[in-house]
Amino acid sequence: MPPVAKFGNKSKFKVTMKKIANILALTILAVIASSCASGRNTVGVTNQQQPGPVIGRAVGAGVGAVAGNVAGAGVGVVEGTSGGIHSAFDNTQRVVRYWHEEKMADGRTVLVPENFLVDKNGQIIRKIQ
Repeated sequence: MPPVAKFGNKSKFKVTMKKIANILALTILAVIASSCASGRNTVGVTNQQQPGPVIGRAVGAGVGAVAGNVAGAGVGVVEGTSGGIHSAFDNTQRVVRYWHEEKMADGRTVLVPENFLVDKNGQIIRKIQ
């Protein structure tokens, strides 16, 4: 006896392996049949002078553009949020060396380095000895 799935108290819907196989086969057939004409320059099996295929291509292009923009907006929001959170925890530091001239007691002029620790914006954190 095949399994029975009950929806509510009034109706019975029998799910059998044969029905599942038929639905799967029809789905695969629909996918194969709809992918016969692929590519921008492929005309396909329909007459392009009729309004149906023209409207179908226009609607398909519109839906594709909207879906692409929605996906792009979602990615942009996630990347922007990630960048904002990352910048709050970014503690990138560098060592910057400045040179200044000093006169020695014997009259010579020498360049003396000074090292500073700076943050990512170039603000001096402290002088390194």
